[in-house]
Amino acid sequence: MRRSRLVRFLGPLLLAVTTALTGATAAHASQLAANGGYVALGDSYSSGVGAGSYISSSGDCKRSTKAYPYLWAAANSPSSFDFTACSGARTGDVLSGQLGPLSTATGLVSISVGGNDAGFADVMTTCVLQSDSSCLSRIATARAYVDSTLPGRLDSVYSAISDRAPNADVVVLGYPRFYRLGTFCIGLSETKRKAINDAADHLDNAIAQRARAHGFTFGDVRTTFTGHEICSGNSWLHSVDWFNIGNSYHPKAAGQSGGYLPVLDAAA
Repeated sequence: MRRSRLVRFLGPLLLAVTTALTGATAAHASQLAANGGYVALGDSYSSGVGAGSYISSSGDCKRSTKAYPYLWAAANSPSSFDFTACSGARTGDVLSGQLGPLSTATGLVSISVGGNDAGFADVMTTCVLQSDSSCLSRIATARAYVDSTLPGRLDSVYSAISDRAPNADVVVLGYPRFYRLGTFCIGLSETKRKAINDAADHLDNAIAQRARAHGFTFGDVRTTFTGHEICSGNSWLHSVDWFNIGNSYHPKAAGQSGGYLPVLDAAA
């Protein structure tokens, strides 16, 4: 058979084989993660604050059975599941109190952290209770921290994860934008809303850069939350909750299952 005919004959076959192998490799990676055990680290966005159904033994950490780590483990049956994410956690808290379950047998690690280091709660309190100028000033301070200090703290966490779980796939989950802009919505001014969204983007971009530098996968939830921000009419996020202030600006159960879980599914 002449070379040109051979290429035409084998080309589609080789493409089909390559595609099949790529799909098999992805499936195999997911299976390895499940078989190797799953450890869920991080802050309140990983523990499930705002989603309800908290595990009583988790106390103030408020780990929810509706949080994306719990949902993923229930659907994929990993050989072990350790849920150490905790409300209010900063990078230092992850280092000092959450890494115990990691080992060479760990197949999958998920984590969201960095928002509390950057002063998330204080930013939102300032923006809800004070003027536009005070809000913008507090956000500027947070952005400066994200630029100067947060990358090194994330590096410390990510390096510790790699050292303790060298065989794991690590998925770093980011944070959603909070507001849908350009719509009538009672509450914060459009100036504040845009500044808060821009700050979320700034934080996510910094986290993504450091995650990828360590060879981790960054899970961007901004896409899945699009259309479900506060002021969207179908929000997956709590606005200010005066009856349970801790829920404020955290994902509802729908945000965990519809916003976070699909991103982890795609990356794991």
